[in-house]
Amino acid sequence: MEKGISEQEIMRRRDMRQVLTFTIDPADAKDFDDAISFESLGDGLYQVGIHIADVTHYVPTGSDIDNEAYVKGTSVYLVDRVIPMLPERLCNDLCSLREGEDKLCMSVVFTMTADAKVDKYKICRTVIRSDKRLNYEEAQELLDLSAGASGDTLTVALKQLNVMAKALRQRRFAAGALDIEQEEVRFRLDEYNHPVEIWFAKPTDANHLIEEFMLLANRTVAKHIGSKPFVYRVHDKPDEDKMEALHKFEKRLRAAGKMHTDEQRDTINGVIEMLTVRAMAKAVYSPHNIGHYGLAFSHYTHFTSPIRRYPDMIVHRLVDKYVLTGKSASWTMEQLEDMCDHCSAMEQQAQQAERDSIKLFQTLWIQDHLGEVFDAHIVNVTEFGLFVRLDANRVEGLIHIAQVVEGDFMQFDEKNYRLIAQRSGQTFTLGDPICVQVIRADSTRLQIDFLPVNNAEND
Repeated sequence: MEKGISEQEIMRRRDMRQVLTFTIDPADAKDFDDAISFESLGDGLYQVGIHIADVTHYVPTGSDIDNEAYVKGTSVYLVDRVIPMLPERLCNDLCSLREGEDKLCMSVVFTMTADAKVDKYKICRTVIRSDKRLNYEEAQELLDLSAGASGDTLTVALKQLNVMAKALRQRRFAAGALDIEQEEVRFRLDEYNHPVEIWFAKPTDANHLIEEFMLLANRTVAKHIGSKPFVYRVHDKPDEDKMEALHKFEKRLRAAGKMHTDEQRDTINGVIEMLTVRAMAKAVYSPHNIGHYGLAFSHYTHFTSPIRRYPDMIVHRLVDKYVLTGKSASWTMEQLEDMCDHCSAMEQQAQQAERDSIKLFQTLWIQDHLGEVFDAHIVNVTEFGLFVRLDANRVEGLIHIAQVVEGDFMQFDEKNYRLIAQRSGQTFTLGDPICVQVIRADSTRLQIDFLPVNNAEND
């Protein structure tokens, strides 16, 4: 596993080391598995390269490292640590597209118009050299510069790519893609790994820029393969009855005037997005292409993250067979089915571990704030109580049904997502503001309990 790249290997590849290339990742990222290159070709055309770390060049099929990666299926990103799918020397060094270093990639190189129409593309092996490692905040600062404020090639490239990404995004939504955007929870930990601050980061244009070009590469590779045995990322249509009920509920909220302030709109929209996600099927890996409902793509795969997702490594190997060497697949459809099922299961386990990690650190944070009062909004209504989310940092917890209105019997109106107090007539509905006091936080059970402030003195 030599770090140096031989001249013989470079000769086998498209040499793009002289083309402006950069990465955009979170500030604390250690592995960089995707990069973008940009070059103006004149006549209103641009060359945009999506470069993905060529992990399978270093990890032969059936090797010990490959077998261990398959068992894991994915890297796991916990609040205070990462459990990588690959050995650290691979994911953080040899395969990581680090600034100023020659790296081997599997690439999709597009020729595109200024409004992001694809004129032609080429799937190929490349060698690249990243000129700049940007984090999302740095990239956004460059995008926010006023016209003419900076004419350096990187800023010019970013601004043009941003125009193209917006066009891709607009066309995707026009085709029926769901506009569901999840804020990312962030923690600041002290020297003992104890949480001292929690906040949420909203996606910016810099995030969308990377997202749209990765989606373009994934979709292009999937469509290029055609009908050959392959690994797709599929997303089935949602339950129609659930979606219809959700649409009716949203209309009732609007008619009731519950969305007339910006804060209420943000809360209700967030709740609607959460309920929409719950109503939909889970995206999974499959050799049977049924399309991706959420993205409104007829063909979609995962090609862009082989450092942290094993399905992407399978896709790279199949692309190598079909596109680059003209050979047939190494696996039967039955084998691909088993591999896809395993990878989907491991992904779901990893996602649950990540959710539990976030909840644990939220619970640890709120243990330092027992007895304090916070503004919140109701984000879920169940037969056993109200789930509320703090406005300040989105920490969630439960108001038990017996404590919603002290001494009153609560009726659960499932159809309208609300609780109704039988004697007082008070109603508690999704999106309602509510002031709560922290009364309990159990880091073992990952449970946080709140009390409405008007009942706090009765606890």
